[in-house]
Amino acid sequence: MRAPFRFPDDLLALQRAWQQTYAALAQAPGGAGTTVLRRRLITLSGRLRTRPSWAVPAGWRAGGVELRHAARTHASAPTEREGAA
Repeated sequence: MRAPFRFPDDLLALQRAWQQTYAALAQAPGGAGTTVLRRRLITLSGRLRTRPSWAVPAGWRAGGVELRHAARTHASAPTEREGAA
């Protein structure tokens, strides 16, 4: 079994923001002025998709699921202290 991949904190934060925005949009009543949420979701999607780590076409598909799972479980990159332990 391979060790879980550690994503950079900024990438995890970006994915968490996407998930929170998506949840807010899903909870919003129909016609409740969701334009701001939809625009934010589009912006966050673009920022996630254009990360240099996803430059390889298969990179997004392969790492996207792991990233979403890591953001849900609040996993983050180990600090230098944790790496030395």
